[in-house]
Amino acid sequence: MIRKTLIAAILAVTSASAVAAVSPDEAAQLGKNLTPVGAEKAGNKDGTIPAWTGGLTQIPADFKTGSGIRPDPFAADKPRLVITGQNADQFKDQLTAVTHALLKRYPTMRVDVYPTHRPVVYPKKILENTSRNATQAKTSDGGLGIDNALPGYPFPIPKTGNEAMWNHLLRYNGGASVCKYDSYNIDSSGVATLSTTGNNIQEWPPFAAANLDKVLTGKSPFWLIKQEYTGPARRAGESLIVYDHVSPLSQPRKAWQYLPGQRRVKLAPEIAYDTPNPGVSGAATYDDAFVYNGAMDRYDFKLVGKREVIIPYNAYKAVYFPGSKANVTTPKHFNPDLLRWELHRVWVIEATLKPGKRHIYQKRTFYLDEDSWVAVASDSYDARGQLYRGLFAPQAFAYDAQATQTNLQVSYDLVAGLYASQGNCGLYYGIKFRDPFPARDWMPDALAGSGIR
Repeated sequence: MIRKTLIAAILAVTSASAVAAVSPDEAAQLGKNLTPVGAEKAGNKDGTIPAWTGGLTQIPADFKTGSGIRPDPFAADKPRLVITGQNADQFKDQLTAVTHALLKRYPTMRVDVYPTHRPVVYPKKILENTSRNATQAKTSDGGLGIDNALPGYPFPIPKTGNEAMWNHLLRYNGGASVCKYDSYNIDSSGVATLSTTGNNIQEWPPFAAANLDKVLTGKSPFWLIKQEYTGPARRAGESLIVYDHVSPLSQPRKAWQYLPGQRRVKLAPEIAYDTPNPGVSGAATYDDAFVYNGAMDRYDFKLVGKREVIIPYNAYKAVYFPGSKANVTTPKHFNPDLLRWELHRVWVIEATLKPGKRHIYQKRTFYLDEDSWVAVASDSYDARGQLYRGLFAPQAFAYDAQATQTNLQVSYDLVAGLYASQGNCGLYYGIKFRDPFPARDWMPDALAGSGIR
């Protein structure tokens, strides 16, 4: 059941137009009733969600500095609840639509619910900037861009759906990271096919040390991603680079692609929106990556409110210790033995396709974790209003970098009866953080050199 929490006015404000920053009185709740990034500090009434007490600040003793593999700080926990198709209706209000549908459809689907932990905490500078943003950052271009925001969360006390989604898009992700991964498609008969092996390289320029005091400008990129495919053989040598900018109207997404068969780098404007993503053999769209990415111009985003939802969280086993290909390609659904689910408060945002705009999803519901602002799940509906696809991004807090990681993504197509297990970095060396990459690595010409086979 949707809850009216924190700010009653939120539920009355559905427009995505430019909105003034919150008042100093409202902003003063950050660090008091609210965490420094805007979550409720208090636990819930029945104690199944604990109070936030500062996050996980002590790095586990068995973590090796510089490693991309992070030991599970909650490994000793036991499930407090197990949900199957038999009792799914009892917990329907605490499940996403796709979670409930999977439980009802597949007898082998299981949700192991563990005690809830709230480990998220961010570097001091990110929190300071977030506090300043609360009273100075604004949306622009009808909610599609932002003005006067420092690197940090621009809208810790959101008033609109666009503001909440900007918090997800500008989430603190550790600055720069790299991982090697496998992505698989598992068809309706349970046959797994390797769609890609590749290197995933990401950078968030605003969070470089030299940029933390600089206001984000409209044409500045806030997210860079490079993917270099090394397998299977038919994909080896392909690569792409994507830039997303703070004001997508004045500076739309830039994307380049290198295909070995063509032996040239070309602009690739189609790497956006609902173009089928070849990285998962078309099982998801480009804007499904990380649950949502890219410009928000095709949808009206409505901030519905808060809800307590069972989501994949503190899923260290799935993210860092999956074991083998067989463990991440089980028939019908992702391996329930790997996933840890917890009850958390999430912001619920409904995205409805604008008149005259085109997308394969008519409506989408996004679930944003209140502690990290990461989009952890979504439900997507087709033009008939039928539940079509859904996504999960199991969280694992990288305590050494004070950043939440969601490289692993599980996408379901309920119509075709298939799913994709993508971004399995734990099959290799996990997720490594590093200093910003040299500027030359982000030049389109760098694709040709890395893509030759």
